[in-house]
Amino acid sequence: MLTAATIDRAVAAALAEDAPWGDLTSEAFLVETATAHAQLIAREPGVFSGGEVFAAAFRLTEPAIEVALRAEDGASFEKGDVLADVSGPARAVLTAERIGLNFVQRMSGVATLTARYVAEVAHTGARIVDTRKTTPGLRAFERHAVVNGGGRNHRFSLSDAVMAKDNHLAVLTAKGVSVTEAIRAARQLLPHTTRIEVEVDRLDQIEPVLAGGVDVIMLDNFSLDDLRTGVARIAGRAVVEASGGVSLDTVRAIAETGVDVISVGALTHSAHAVDLGLDIRIAAGD
Repeated sequence: MLTAATIDRAVAAALAEDAPWGDLTSEAFLVETATAHAQLIAREPGVFSGGEVFAAAFRLTEPAIEVALRAEDGASFEKGDVLADVSGPARAVLTAERIGLNFVQRMSGVATLTARYVAEVAHTGARIVDTRKTTPGLRAFERHAVVNGGGRNHRFSLSDAVMAKDNHLAVLTAKGVSVTEAIRAARQLLPHTTRIEVEVDRLDQIEPVLAGGVDVIMLDNFSLDDLRTGVARIAGRAVVEASGGVSLDTVRAIAETGVDVISVGALTHSAHAVDLGLDIRIAAGD
């Protein structure tokens, strides 16, 4: 989903926001002929993500800037590692600096947090997946970072799959329509390639949902005991997803109940930016 066009569109908008009428500081302090070589330095350990996005910030500011990435997306790094080299006109390097850092720090933060969740469940068969709780306009970037951290993507948008949640079921109930009937009716309308997922928050909702012929059942905010019971009742008739109350402190126990998928909103809405810095190593000019 993270295409070159998507990268350029978002990065160009960010650059326009940050320097709508130019970079007054660089233009006032630096002569036009000054050049600079800088390095992207890790100030804490993490998992790298967003290398091409980082490079795009400089390329779109000044095509003459050269960016040499030393780390691939998904690679782990340690404090002090050099992750990229940037060389070119000093004014342009400093104009693009913050936008390049904003993207790569944020994306590496998502990848790093995702890797921690994945490590917690590595001894089980559970997958860690993201949610739609992403920064508006930056979903493709954050989801790319989740994959770099070893996680998987849930549906990208409302257009990708059917996922009936509690509010959908509340509307059905108010109209006197059973969830079983609603699932069967939906199946008749949908292409055969479209999957159907339904969220439940009680054990007694499982059988009516299964009777409708769902592909995935989300067990939302279930206790560990109820998760184990739910997995046993579903017994392989649908993919079992756990959601709600998931944190680094709870994810291991949730995975050990036997669920297939654990969706974690925190991967994208609560990741902190990894501390990376762009340090000038060589500057020259008249």
